Amino acid sequence: MPLPNANWLGTVQHGLPDDLFRPSYDRGSYLAFLGRLTAEKGPEDAIRIARAAGKPLCIAAKIPRAETAFFRKHLEPHLDGDRVQLIGEVDDARKQPFLADAAALLFPINWPEPFGLVMIEAMACGTPVIAYRSGSVPEVVEDGITGFIVESEEEAVAAVNELARLDRRTIRARFEERFSARRMVREYEGLYQKLIAAGAAEAAGGKYHLKCEKICNDVQGGDGYGIGPSALVDRLSGPT
Repeated sequence: MPLPNANWLGTVQHGLPDDLFRPSYDRGSYLAFLGRLTAEKGPEDAIRIARAAGKPLCIAAKIPRAETAFFRKHLEPHLDGDRVQLIGEVDDARKQPFLADAAALLFPINWPEPFGLVMIEAMACGTPVIAYRSGSVPEVVEDGITGFIVESEEEAVAAVNELARLDRRTIRARFEERFSARRMVREYEGLYQKLIAAGAAEAAGGKYHLKCEKICNDVQGGDGYGIGPSALVDRLSGPT
């Protein structure tokens, strides 16, 4: 929702190049978690969800220096190299197969996420997203189409069992329609055109105001009685 005192014109969602990630339409074999290993990103929840759903979990992330204690206490004890794996940080080249080969991306955030780029990266791969209803999630995930929006770990586990209902080709198509870089550019251009049109109208209005002010000053400076309505219209319609 726009801030009440902001000079808000419109919202443009992030976009990615269509060819940055290749989609995979095969059902993935594991659940993926991609993000910072901090409490608000929900890696503990992701581990519990995957275990309850009977699915392996692959975690792609680096360990932030400031979060070392959190990692050692809450995450490291659960890493067994089999059902719960930490594969480290991934670049775009490694991110492609990591997301494309996953059954779903888990996004169990516990903070007002401004956007969550990883969600549309997963969709670009045809991979559905299971996410908590927080922050931007309802704006990004189309519940029952590109993933599932859930309220709890229990609902997330149930969503894992419903993944077969989702069409990965549809997920990729919705990414192209809603989150491609081409769409983002078109929307920016549309907003810029509105700004240009508004600026031109404002400038024209300012010139008209100055013309009226000049005529009023002329009238007040002379006797003013010789200017009737028709003459005033002629002067307003004439050049400044």
